[in-house]
Amino acid sequence: MTDHTPHAHRHPPDPNAPDAHEEKHAHHPGHHADHSAHDAHAPDHAAAREHEHHEHAHQPAAPGARAAHDAHRAHVDHTGHEDMFRRRFWISLLLTIPVLLFSPMLQDWFGFSMPEFNGDRWIGPVFAIAIFLYGGVPFLQMAVPELRNRRPGMMTLISLAITAAFVYSLFAVFAAPDTGFFWEMATLIDIMLLGHWLEMRSVRQASGALSELAKLMPDTAERIEADGEVREVPAHALRPGDLVLVRPGASIPADGEVEEGRSDVNEAMVTGESRPVTKEPGDRVIAGTINGDGSLRVRITATGDETTLAGIMRLVEQAQQSKSDTQILADRAAGWLFYIALAVAAVTAVAWLIAVGLELDVLERAVTVLVIACPHALGLAIPLVVAISTALGARSGILVRNRLALENARTLDTVIFDKTGTLTEGSFGVVDLAVANGWDENRALGLALAVEGDSEHTIAQGIRRAARERGIEPPPVTDFEALKGRGIRARHDGRAVYVGGPRLLEMLDISLPDALAAFTKRAGAKGQTVVYLIDDTTPAAAFALADVIRPESREAVRRLHEMGIEVAMLTGDSRDVAQSVAEELGIATYFAEVLPEHKDEKVAELQSQGKRVAMVGDGVNDAPALTRADIGIAIGSGTDVAIESADIILVQNDPLDVVNIFELSRATYRKMIQNLVWATGYNVFALPLAAGVLAPVGIVLSPAVGALLMSLSTIIVAINAQLLRNLDLSA
Repeated sequence: MTDHTPHAHRHPPDPNAPDAHEEKHAHHPGHHADHSAHDAHAPDHAAAREHEHHEHAHQPAAPGARAAHDAHRAHVDHTGHEDMFRRRFWISLLLTIPVLLFSPMLQDWFGFSMPEFNGDRWIGPVFAIAIFLYGGVPFLQMAVPELRNRRPGMMTLISLAITAAFVYSLFAVFAAPDTGFFWEMATLIDIMLLGHWLEMRSVRQASGALSELAKLMPDTAERIEADGEVREVPAHALRPGDLVLVRPGASIPADGEVEEGRSDVNEAMVTGESRPVTKEPGDRVIAGTINGDGSLRVRITATGDETTLAGIMRLVEQAQQSKSDTQILADRAAGWLFYIALAVAAVTAVAWLIAVGLELDVLERAVTVLVIACPHALGLAIPLVVAISTALGARSGILVRNRLALENARTLDTVIFDKTGTLTEGSFGVVDLAVANGWDENRALGLALAVEGDSEHTIAQGIRRAARERGIEPPPVTDFEALKGRGIRARHDGRAVYVGGPRLLEMLDISLPDALAAFTKRAGAKGQTVVYLIDDTTPAAAFALADVIRPESREAVRRLHEMGIEVAMLTGDSRDVAQSVAEELGIATYFAEVLPEHKDEKVAELQSQGKRVAMVGDGVNDAPALTRADIGIAIGSGTDVAIESADIILVQNDPLDVVNIFELSRATYRKMIQNLVWATGYNVFALPLAAGVLAPVGIVLSPAVGALLMSLSTIIVAINAQLLRNLDLSA
């Protein structure tokens, strides 16, 4: 075991050590991602009206929730485009039916015919042109921002493909009137619309975390007026200082503090805590959580943008907007694919011109290449995984401020925990006890509880907590008297009873029996505080008190070790206390007697050894260390989401959530890589096929089949991303 005390390691921060602060905050989560041209604007006035109609269809009650909700809708919501693509797909599909029925090629293939009349040969072209204008032009309009920004992407490639297919079909009407190639263009546009509809639907479902959070806010609240009358008011009309009545089963309308009543509140949807949390006078409650069986009177402390729920919604929004390194790579690949597709299409056209001369097959091959190359799957591969992982984390109490931090967590090899309040409960408790002959533990603990009474001293609180856990009731005692600096005296069954430390023994001139003396020596070696129960003049019991180790800490350290991650501990406590806790948890490296302002030096010390470090601590006291670390994790911050020093905020004070960060990071990265491999692999395989390399053996792809394969690739990527939802972070 490695002991690091500050006098042994007083190095200033290594100037060559990686300063995570600069790298980490170069991409601030508040910076919006560069969205694809889907989100640039509605493709035409009709679509804009459809989008606008949906925007105002649901307005959450509280202004804070509404603000966060609307901000999200403005940047990442695809519902308006989803409605537009769905509507245009079904209408275009209906218009496609006469195109297919009046296509000479399909009539010949399937052996059917349609009634003949003057102008029947124009049925297919007219309906196909209508499909191009109604279903195809939106793609062209969405490509304009890409071209204006000189960053051609998916919309540009799709526009190029359907435009080439349109020109190809017009050419076919005059060059080969019996073929009727308009059916290919019509079905191509239908499949493009279907693919985009499914894509927008998948993104909306994955990004639904904000909508779900917004729905938690009640529309109304019951405000208690100065005269005691209860009046129902809109939730957004509440102000700090208002007193509200929260009935059983009702949602809490704003953040506040319980003034009267007792109830269990379900906070699972905000904090991830599965068990209801008991609320009593003085306890904080969170907007959007659901009251249990009791009535509460709550004094409002925050409304609107200041509520916890609004803050969490902002974090989720920022995380879903921020781009990961993998997303940036995918965006570049989509840009490269545009030029690759143009090059392959040009080479294909030249090769086929040389091989067969100026025929329709030449244009068909080039169009198929452009259709196949549409980076549909590539465009969806990463954003969908990002949206799902962020929502999954938020539901489990993991709030991501910096998207890059979650992605990079898989590369870390060391985690430093601040001891007090993180690995331990941060409060005194009875960790061991010994009794003299003739006494049992429960009787001794009950009598100590009775003597300590209602004292708020940390030792009294520890004894009270231990007695409560064992279900012990105190026996009757009288004549309490505080012995300054020594302990407390009371009377029980006519005898004097004392509780105190070593100075009490000195005052009473009492020696400990061998068993209690040995217990005292062992506890002292661990840095634990020992107090004694004295019955008249006889030592009855000894209690060892210390900062209680959280039961989850052992499991968290064990699982981190299994994942190949080194665990270190940092504390301001003495070396004896630090060593005792480290040994009990199986932590090999610990830093003792470290002042808060020197904690970041210890992080830098490990970084200078080439380690990639996460720091887990309090978001306020440990701010410099959190900032210095490669990834800063604020634990036990409850619902304080305004912690600038942390990349990731854990709502609950549970060290196992640190393990969940690594599991979520690794699972997210796996899905990203799987989707990228599939999306790019599909293009590598399909492009040569579309170019006609297998034409000599009779295998060629039509533009419509190419569009079908392209959409199938998109659907596979979407389904694979959805499988991330199966990750269980509660285990």
